[in-house]
Amino acid sequence: MSDVLLVLTNLPDTEHAAKLAASLVEERLAACVNILAPCTSVYRWQDTIQTGSEIPLLIKTTVERYPALETAIRARHPYELPEVIAVPVERGLPEYLQWVDTETTPIAPN
Repeated sequence: MSDVLLVLTNLPDTEHAAKLAASLVEERLAACVNILAPCTSVYRWQDTIQTGSEIPLLIKTTVERYPALETAIRARHPYELPEVIAVPVERGLPEYLQWVDTETTPIAPN
């Protein structure tokens, strides 16, 4: 088993999704973020069934970087209670998993 995580969240529109994705990669909290096509979500919120269009993100990070990633998502997400689900990656191409680890390692200041 690797220390790579696949983190899922949904944003209300492509503008929010692109901005969050770019900031997570720029800050090395994620190696890669896939912005998927809009989907329709059906859920219960405050005792009412809601239906809305959302933009799913697939975020690749590591166990070590997850706490900072979660903090960043919560701080920048427009929802009162954002979906943030982390799924462990049990297997994968070793070179890709190493790349995720490398790309999420903070750069030491000079």
